[in-house]
Amino acid sequence: MAYDLVIRNGTVVDGSGGAAYRADVGVRDGRIAAIGRIDERAARTLDAEGHVVAPGFVDGHTHMDAQVFWDPLGSCSCYHGVTTAVMGNCGFTLAPCRADEADLVFRNLERAEDLSRDAMLAGIRWSWETFPQFLDTVEALPKGINYAGYIGHSALRTYVMGERAFTAAATEDDTRRMCSLVKEALAAGAIGFSTSRTFNHTTADDRPVASRLADWNEVRAIVNAMGETGKGVFELAGEAPGRDPGRIREYFDRLRDLAVESGVPQTWGMFSARVAPELWRPYFDLLDETAAAGGRMYAQVHSRALNVLLSFEAHTPFDKWDVWKDVRALPLAEQKAKLADPALKAKLVEVASRPYTGPRVVGAEARPPEWDWVYPMADMGFDKPSMAELARARGVHPVELMIDLALEHDFRIYFRQPIANENQDHVLEMMRHPRALVTFSDSGAHVAQIMDSSLQTHLLAYWVREKQAFTLEQAVRRITYDTATVWGLHDRGLIRRGLAADLVVFDPATIGARLPEVVHDLPAGAKRLKQTATGIRHTIVNGEVLLTDNQPTGATPGRLLRS
Repeated sequence: MAYDLVIRNGTVVDGSGGAAYRADVGVRDGRIAAIGRIDERAARTLDAEGHVVAPGFVDGHTHMDAQVFWDPLGSCSCYHGVTTAVMGNCGFTLAPCRADEADLVFRNLERAEDLSRDAMLAGIRWSWETFPQFLDTVEALPKGINYAGYIGHSALRTYVMGERAFTAAATEDDTRRMCSLVKEALAAGAIGFSTSRTFNHTTADDRPVASRLADWNEVRAIVNAMGETGKGVFELAGEAPGRDPGRIREYFDRLRDLAVESGVPQTWGMFSARVAPELWRPYFDLLDETAAAGGRMYAQVHSRALNVLLSFEAHTPFDKWDVWKDVRALPLAEQKAKLADPALKAKLVEVASRPYTGPRVVGAEARPPEWDWVYPMADMGFDKPSMAELARARGVHPVELMIDLALEHDFRIYFRQPIANENQDHVLEMMRHPRALVTFSDSGAHVAQIMDSSLQTHLLAYWVREKQAFTLEQAVRRITYDTATVWGLHDRGLIRRGLAADLVVFDPATIGARLPEVVHDLPAGAKRLKQTATGIRHTIVNGEVLLTDNQPTGATPGRLLRS
């Protein structure tokens, strides 16, 4: 046969941003071998009539480091056209780490990324110590999609410093050792180095994760050591300098100067916030300022609000409160019967109305929601009245409405609580910035609370089809060529002869995310949110069909992509 696979009759949107065109695409030995009219026979032929053929989507911000060990498919990213995921963000990785010190790594991950310690213990068979050994382990695993991985600062710090990593500054010897290990990781194929400096990232015992104990000189030394290799990307979950102009300027100067002096591309996530709507734009000015000074800096942005999904099947904000905790401990069928009791419902409403005095946590907020900013989600429509508006219309308390709606939908409803990016005009402005990357799904983390693996399909369904804010060609480029290029994945993200055959065949008229569901398929029976897509006919990885209509073919064509 001339080709292993031919996709016929499709409309090619090639990732470059150029105009779409009709063509067949031929694949041989995992690579694109021909584009145009193909008359030769193939071992397999797919008919893409009425569909777009695009490069596989590249997600630059995931936390799949643990999940890759128990989930060969790469869900839920794979269901939304993602064929390559960059893991190890925010300093959270499983290596370097000695097997008998795995709890140090779990301590960093358990709360900050809401990864179940029991799931990690049950699902991971430890067979490495160094980061190169970890890469070799991942390379040998069966994988549906491709992965690239950072070496993470918290794991690096605990490997070098042990318990001191959670309490002390690094010594000069510690820092030299970390620099050497990062160079070793990059030589073995790490995609870069990541860290976290955000107050949101804490351990299960309410201490900062290890990377937060590092002073800026430690970070600067490691990133400059990266620069000596000419490889890698520096990713950070950034500091929060607040609203003080002097503190903001000092932080910006550090970021800019490090990007310039190291020569290392730098990337960090940015969201808007309704409580401080003026804070995000100066960060985008910093991108341009850094470029003018000779550095490379990119903001990772989302395609919608950052939503916590509340539900009776997963989490409500009141699960540990008086009365609620007794009800929530029951099987779901018994909870439904209890919630139908008017007297008990009134008590639950009363308890949920009390002032909250507990801690602020990442993910499903324990404090009572601000109901003006919570939205019912029984389908994937996003422009809907708030729970406060609906409760006023019904003449009930929002908590009572939450219970009533849950019962009306047999618990198959979510309550969408945006915790950032509430203003969609801001979201659109950020996505349009030339140094913004539409990514940041956080796939693999917060799996029972957040479902943002669908940010790419949301872009195509909402911003392209519904709002017509981007052309299809522009949007596809944002999630293929742009992301692949920044992370140095130069054989992905475009449909060109000789490049890897990572492809997505989808219907632009129907592509979108389905309503999530709660499943218990993690190791040790832990729960997570699962979300598939509509409109994606085939997902092809390295020339093999991974999924057809969300159904896995059994192929595991994914690879470890080394820098």
